[in-house]
Amino acid sequence: MYTNIFDSHAHYDDERFSEDLHTLLADIQNAGVSHIVNCATNLSSAKKCIELSEKYPFIYTALGVHPHECSDAQNDELEQIEKLLSHNKCVAVGEIGLDYHYDFSPRELQLDFFEKQLILANKYNLPVIVHDREAHADTMNLLKKYKPKGVVHCFSGSVETAKEVVALGMYIGLGGAVTFKNAKKPLEVAAFVPTDKLLLETDCPYMSPVPFRGKRNDSTLIPYTAQTIAQVKDIDVQQLIDITNNNAKKLFSISD
Repeated sequence: MYTNIFDSHAHYDDERFSEDLHTLLADIQNAGVSHIVNCATNLSSAKKCIELSEKYPFIYTALGVHPHECSDAQNDELEQIEKLLSHNKCVAVGEIGLDYHYDFSPRELQLDFFEKQLILANKYNLPVIVHDREAHADTMNLLKKYKPKGVVHCFSGSVETAKEVVALGMYIGLGGAVTFKNAKKPLEVAAFVPTDKLLLETDCPYMSPVPFRGKRNDSTLIPYTAQTIAQVKDIDVQQLIDITNNNAKKLFSISD
């Protein structure tokens, strides 16, 4: 069994965990999971994420408004989020960014929210957790403008874009997509990313690795992702898990 697993991106406040959440979390450390960063998507989600982080010492939280949620955000949503950033378990501003695949919110509104939250993160010296789906050019333009600390999570870009992210000093988060049958690009990125700029994640309940694709994901499945990346990088699996644990602690300023 692997140990020291740091899940740098989860959504345990999602309704798909509603029936057995506390049973799952009560036992998750016995499966080798040491830390989890639970990412909010809006103000309501932020409050749930804080509650979870207060209940479980190994859970930390990132607070922000997801691009999907911008259209439904209250007028003072970002002001309310800002008030919560000082919480002692808040380690990042996230999940924020751009999603031009679904376009659930108008792109101009997404850009406005993303930019305002990048400014917030820099104001409070917090890293960002960035969602970028089919919006690489606009995402990179804003990241180059504000130069935040942080991670582009569930990275779906090319090696060329990954090079730009790393050049900014940011991390790249990889999850279950590297195990998918058609995972040519994610595997190329996995091979490229320097180990000191790599984070492991689930994005649970989504993005379950093979052989659990289509089922609910959780932090105990990270070893499947780690095994695939370790094979591509020709490194020991536990060594990779240990390195990414240290990377996440460094990024999120977690000392325990």
